[in-house]
Amino acid sequence: MKRPRVKPVPPGTRPELAELEAKIAGARGRISPLYSVLLNSPLLASGWEQFFTIIRQKTSVPPRLRELAILRIAVLNGADYEFAAHVPHALAAGLAQEAIEGLRNNAAQLQGVENLVARYTDAMTRDLVVPDALYAELDKAFDVKTLVELTATIAAYNMVSRFLIAMRIH
Repeated sequence: MKRPRVKPVPPGTRPELAELEAKIAGARGRISPLYSVLLNSPLLASGWEQFFTIIRQKTSVPPRLRELAILRIAVLNGADYEFAAHVPHALAAGLAQEAIEGLRNNAAQLQGVENLVARYTDAMTRDLVVPDALYAELDKAFDVKTLVELTATIAAYNMVSRFLIAMRIH
């Protein structure tokens, strides 16, 4: 396994980061390898933590659907670390182990709104362009607020996977 491209900042080694580290650990339960790299840019780490706290804890997107999208993004982008990190969250949100494993191959076995979210995630991640017919289905299934927040979630976790892969964070 290759080492991260940027040397992580070990928690507790830079007194000027103590407050930020406490905030991150409070929101996340720990300073993960991702945040250890982000701490090289305290302002970015702070903004990232605030933004992803909103994405993960304060939107109207049901946790099951949020985690389904995150896992699918991880599969499509080859972000193994992201996938492994979110399996416990997906299970806690009620996503079945069978559905989680199915996301590794394709999302065709999913039904209803889960299938719709998986197809939306695939379109945004693979093609970037969302077909009008798919958007029309989404527009019927979700209110505007949830659709905006779902779209932001998918876009944000594509950023996460790309950052993890580029920086070789495992």
